Amino acid sequence: MVARILAIAGSDSGGGAGIQADIKTITALGGYAMTAVTAITVQNTLCVSALHAIPPEIVAGQIRACIDDIGVDAIKIGMLGNEATINAVADALEGCRVPIVLDPVMIAKGGAPLIEEDAVWAMMQRLLPLASVITPNVPELVALTETEVEDAADMLLAAQELLNAGPRAVLAKGGHLEGDQLTDWLVTRQGHLAFTDTKIETRHSHGTGCTLSAALACSLGQGLALPEAVKRARAFVRQGLERAPGLGQGHGPLGFYPLP
Repeated sequence: MVARILAIAGSDSGGGAGIQADIKTITALGGYAMTAVTAITVQNTLCVSALHAIPPEIVAGQIRACIDDIGVDAIKIGMLGNEATINAVADALEGCRVPIVLDPVMIAKGGAPLIEEDAVWAMMQRLLPLASVITPNVPELVALTETEVEDAADMLLAAQELLNAGPRAVLAKGGHLEGDQLTDWLVTRQGHLAFTDTKIETRHSHGTGCTLSAALACSLGQGLALPEAVKRARAFVRQGLERAPGLGQGHGPLGFYPLP
């Protein structure tokens, strides 16, 4: 049976990130995508110019409607925006025993804040303990741990600290650090693994975090072990950067194609 993947995230009108990227990613990787939309953004490759939050009870209703009827094999959580939505999602997922990938979406590619400041505490308290893996980039890692991250060694230490907050694994993404090489750290209670590649220089990188977390959720839902799921998700993102269609005047979207 096809893997059923539920994406809980905001809508990106430009199609490069959020729910739209999740659907494209899950479909390209052979999964069946379901959605619970948390917010509607007015955005393109240049900026996020407006945001409308979906009522928390509607977000929770979408989640329960999918799980109760179709069922679910893995869940990706992206943009949530506020404390009420975080609590509604946590309540709706109570007792759910499938892999949950939490992408702690905080800042848009163009710099717009995507979560209220007082909602970060709620995310730490309610969602981190539910997460099979959390996928912070460097700014998110800094915000969640309140530590400075200057290099890959700092990133590993911060990821280990975040692991103590409750998730079963942390995939810390190093794309924001200086240098020609990019290192991501997968940290679990059994140890840590480094995934290192040469950086791909391009302005068409909108939605990389959404795409990675959706690919990771899909791979886990299809039965891959976590290290293999990370390898596959990273390969999908790198292919997307290399095959980006070149759309928009700002941070353009990735290319969404099945892996060879």
